[in-house]
Amino acid sequence: MGQTPRYTKSTASRICEAIKADFDAWRVRDLSELDLDYMCCDGSCFKMHPTSPRAEPLLCAWAITTDNEKALLGLAPGSSESYDAWLDFFRDPKERGLKPPLLGITDGAPGMLRAFEEVLDQSLRQRCLVHKSRNLVAKVPKEAESEVKGAFWSIFDGIEADPGEAAIVEARARACDFQRTYGKLYPSAVECVMKDLPELTVHLRFPRQHWERIRHTNLLERTFGESRRRVKVIGRLPGERSCISLVWAVLDRASKGWRGLTQTPAGIRLLQNLRAQLLNPPDMEEVMEEIQETVTTAA
Repeated sequence: MGQTPRYTKSTASRICEAIKADFDAWRVRDLSELDLDYMCCDGSCFKMHPTSPRAEPLLCAWAITTDNEKALLGLAPGSSESYDAWLDFFRDPKERGLKPPLLGITDGAPGMLRAFEEVLDQSLRQRCLVHKSRNLVAKVPKEAESEVKGAFWSIFDGIEADPGEAAIVEARARACDFQRTYGKLYPSAVECVMKDLPELTVHLRFPRQHWERIRHTNLLERTFGESRRRVKVIGRLPGERSCISLVWAVLDRASKGWRGLTQTPAGIRLLQNLRAQLLNPPDMEEVMEEIQETVTTAA
């Protein structure tokens, strides 16, 4: 095996400046040509300011386009994952022409949820099942964690009904069984699942082949994990711009290995129908005019 190449300080500096220039061009690019099926949103903390002792969040959004390609949409710093931070984050790509996704996948952070629903009000939203599973486990005794966690996942795994309302009804029935089994033993844990059940089952409206990949934010968390691994050897980064551009380079490279979602004719038709219902609903004035023309012609 060859030796690992060694770079001079001037070479490393030129590479970093090239990355920063590419990032600066990426962050202001036009997004109007993108059509999205799914968008995954989350934040991850990095030590990016020399004067701050704490790690601060980078807000991020990945998407899967209608062409079944993975696209990194946004990456921006925030002093916290507040409503104001997420509101600015979601508004920026929209101002650059981004159309709303069919489905957004998020955790339960109140600021993010409020901002998402304000800016992307046409989109459906799926609550991350992995985050909810962690919330659930935190409310039961350690000796019961494995059993209760397994029962939680059995609500959503192996749904046999067709995508749509039938699949949601099946999951709801399973959730009721979960409630009957554990409601008296662990009422707080069960309540944290049942109160958010509508948000936990939204993915069941989409193609079956996509369910296991659009019901959580792992798509984003895994790539953030790689970024943290790369940054860990550096420790505290020299500044915000260096941190963001370096994380962007790692995330951008990760998108190159995307294998795509399984697509079937039935699944594509379902996505097209959802797009028509959510993003391109019929204009009521046009509908009324068509009805009036039909009535007049019949008369």
